[in-house]
Amino acid sequence: MADPQPQSVPSLSIQKIYVKDLSLESPGAPQSFFTQEAPQVEVGLRSRGEQIEQDVYECVLTVTVTAKVGEKILFLVEAAQGGVFQIRGVPVADIQPIMGIHCPNVLFPYVRETIADAISRAGFPPVHLDPINFETLYQQQLANLAQQPAASPVPS
Repeated sequence: MADPQPQSVPSLSIQKIYVKDLSLESPGAPQSFFTQEAPQVEVGLRSRGEQIEQDVYECVLTVTVTAKVGEKILFLVEAAQGGVFQIRGVPVADIQPIMGIHCPNVLFPYVRETIADAISRAGFPPVHLDPINFETLYQQQLANLAQQPAASPVPS
């Protein structure tokens, strides 16, 4: 009697984590080093994912940190942290939540370190990003998409 096909056990493994893109601007240097005011820091975040081979996906988490005093930009740092993940034995419907929640959670400590290092190398005190709840962000994104009206076809 032949063995039945083994059930595919769900698995996720990290193949590679890397800096995909990194940019830093310090347009007011060196004068900006002498400002006495505490800067206002804004943090922007976005992630995207795509399948690159069967069972292999790339997720890119991009974080932008901008520090301003008034209208003057002290520095702007943007880092895109990439990761290649092998995801097997997972139903197709579950891939999107993995790419939107789990993969950014894996990448966040790396991009957090990249941002802090770039800012300190630019001559400023490092900015240490607070932890982010990617599950909440993902749920908010799904809720926002559900509230958008369906696009109506454009007459030709």
